[in-house]
Amino acid sequence: MNWMNLPKFLSGTTFVLTFTLFIAQVAAQDLQADNMLLFQRKSGGWSKQYHGKAFSYNVQFSDSLKADIAIEARRDDANIDNHSTTKEIAHLIKAYHKFKNPKYLAAADNGIRFLLKAQYRNGGWPQYYPDHSGYRGQITFNDNAMANVMNLLQDVALRRNGMDVTDPALVAPSSDAVQRGLQCILQTQIRVNGQLAGWCQQYDEVTMQPAKARAYELPSISGSETVPLVKLLMSQPNPNKEIKDAIHGAVNWLKKSRISGYKVTTVSAPGTPKGIDRKLVADSSAPGIWARYYEIDTNKPFFCDRDGIKKYSIEEIGYERRVGYAWFGSWAASLLERDYPAWVKAEG
Repeated sequence: MNWMNLPKFLSGTTFVLTFTLFIAQVAAQDLQADNMLLFQRKSGGWSKQYHGKAFSYNVQFSDSLKADIAIEARRDDANIDNHSTTKEIAHLIKAYHKFKNPKYLAAADNGIRFLLKAQYRNGGWPQYYPDHSGYRGQITFNDNAMANVMNLLQDVALRRNGMDVTDPALVAPSSDAVQRGLQCILQTQIRVNGQLAGWCQQYDEVTMQPAKARAYELPSISGSETVPLVKLLMSQPNPNKEIKDAIHGAVNWLKKSRISGYKVTTVSAPGTPKGIDRKLVADSSAPGIWARYYEIDTNKPFFCDRDGIKKYSIEEIGYERRVGYAWFGSWAASLLERDYPAWVKAEG
């Protein structure tokens, strides 16, 4: 609507009303959604960084920055790390429901198409697409990347959680992608002495074996990444025996791997780069925690610096990694105490 071109015969009252409606229409936009349109890559996905740094969508960008962002759209660095792409799709869908801006829906649909294109035939998703250099091409469970993708596509396939407005042509391929993703999850579940356990953070995209990513991310069973995969499996309607066995096996491993009588505490450390340090301390009242990495053969927790040398105590690694990575967490607590028992009652 161009209020400057209104017919001259409009009365003052009508003009004011029309102008007010125009201003309301302009204001009724979502700044973050508009910025997501700017940052969307030509591939359909989004990057987690702008010029190598994290950024906020809740910023009014200048025209010169918008021009630079448009150039960045040609890059092949779209990814699913740190909620990238899934976060944008979900936000755009919510914004579309509120503002009915067709650009938001079109961008979300293209984001979903990106996720479908990025999937390997074996059902896994790489961290980046189409850039598969280094560990970017590995099947990535790290930081819940693949679980986030599958949860979103499952919503698309089932037309739920607001995804009923997406292109109907995306329903069947999304359903197929979820099924292939489930087979990948089942195939990559680690067995130790014949018993199903948890999952590694990342896998070789060809052999589907646990793989090393960054120097300190060694092949292991993860006390963190295993949890969202179990929850994803538990969300499946009418689970078959293979899915049930995978859930029970992973939960048994999580129960066995709980570290009781200890907690991680952050302490003041004057003179250090961040002024704090992290320590594992004994506490008989602590509810229990899990290590990020367990050795596959021994189930022994381990830690690692950027030199790639495995250590068996958090105190043995350098300060930078000790305070800069989530080595312990209560990741499985709610799963074991609430979610799994409820699932067993309903399905197990």
